[in-house]
Amino acid sequence: MLWLKALHIIAMVAWFAGLFYLPRLFVYHADCEDAPGKARFRVMERRLLRAIMTPAAVVTVGSGLWLLVSYWAAYGRAGWMHAKLMLVLMLVGYHLWCWRTVGAFARDQRPHGPRFYRLANEFPTLILVGVVILVVVRPF
Repeated sequence: MLWLKALHIIAMVAWFAGLFYLPRLFVYHADCEDAPGKARFRVMERRLLRAIMTPAAVVTVGSGLWLLVSYWAAYGRAGWMHAKLMLVLMLVGYHLWCWRTVGAFARDQRPHGPRFYRLANEFPTLILVGVVILVVVRPF
């Protein structure tokens, strides 16, 4: 199980790296006015989402579920685990929002301005802080 736990943590780090970087690309893309720049951002966003973030998300959630099932007797009634799972569901929702935003930019739409994406970029940080505190401190 330690190998599975290591895989879970590695995939989670890769997923979060993408979740931190993709909205930053949205900031720059929303500011971009020239066609070659927009095309470059579309390629970067698509590759980051499809080649790194989504596979990492699938491995993170899959290995996490495997660990949860394996340790259900210990964690099934733990309040901190239920809170962590809620945060992970919120993170999956954020990932899906990123997917939709990549699609909007691919269609040359600008749903929001750069300031919005700067603020949206903070969401995964808050989730990460919450998850780490819940897993390490286990406050309830």
